[in-house]
Amino acid sequence: MSSQTVQTELSTATPSCPKCGGTLDSSGRETHCENCGLVTEQDQIDRRPEWRTYDKEEQKRTGAPRTATRHDRGLSTNIGRVDSADISPRRRQRLARQRWLHGRAKFDSKRDRNLAHGLGEIRRIASALSETKAVKQQASTLFRKAQDKNLLIGRSIEGGAAAAVYAACRCNGLVRMETVATVARCSDSHIWNCYRTFLVELELPIPVSLPVDWVARICSDLPFDIAPDIRQRALELAEQATESAEINGRPDGIAAGALYLAGRESDTRLTQAMISETVDLHTKTIRLWFQHIEKHMAE
Repeated sequence: MSSQTVQTELSTATPSCPKCGGTLDSSGRETHCENCGLVTEQDQIDRRPEWRTYDKEEQKRTGAPRTATRHDRGLSTNIGRVDSADISPRRRQRLARQRWLHGRAKFDSKRDRNLAHGLGEIRRIASALSETKAVKQQASTLFRKAQDKNLLIGRSIEGGAAAAVYAACRCNGLVRMETVATVARCSDSHIWNCYRTFLVELELPIPVSLPVDWVARICSDLPFDIAPDIRQRALELAEQATESAEINGRPDGIAAGALYLAGRESDTRLTQAMISETVDLHTKTIRLWFQHIEKHMAE
């Protein structure tokens, strides 16, 4: 192969500046000549990965990850809003209509539209409760399963979303229905109805609530601090009541009765009315479990 042929192939493989014949640099967003600075190409498409790794020195861009909190798994696009004086009112009105049509076209059916509304309600409730991203993902997955099994027919989307958030919170720890109901857009009874349906039909792995867990929660919700010895004694009474086969019932009532008995043993002014306001139980219920625990301890 002659030297002229090799030089021709190299010149073809490596483009040069059309003005001075210098070397072109394409490392940035534009291609320019290193000798004269002539820009031959600009606004190039960045084909590098787009997702940032844990290593700060390596920035990879691959787009946002898929998520269960969106009806389309986060793969759709949105037409953004541009606040600029250079856009004419007619052009702005056209963009607004395109944005509206694009939002309508994202849903293939009413089922997808209901799914998007329910997942949006889940994100709102979880954000109001300051729940983690894992709870949002789990609640969204439960809502999808409920819709696939037609469990939401005849029920409101808001109630199904609140029940999904409550079920996800119960799967990850102890939470009260009243906490979810304060930010939900439906009644407590409707949330309970949806939650019981999800619990049976979806076979949720809800951990059993124990009186020991409720003792710590009641002590933290009281308007005054509980002495450590009273708290420890209430935990011991609640644990003994759990191990007993004779005392079987709602865990919050057993925990309230154990805490009241621990306060009486230490001569602390802890009335049943104070505990009733905190745990949202009737004083008769607290008195009943207090008597059961006291009788069990006397045997």
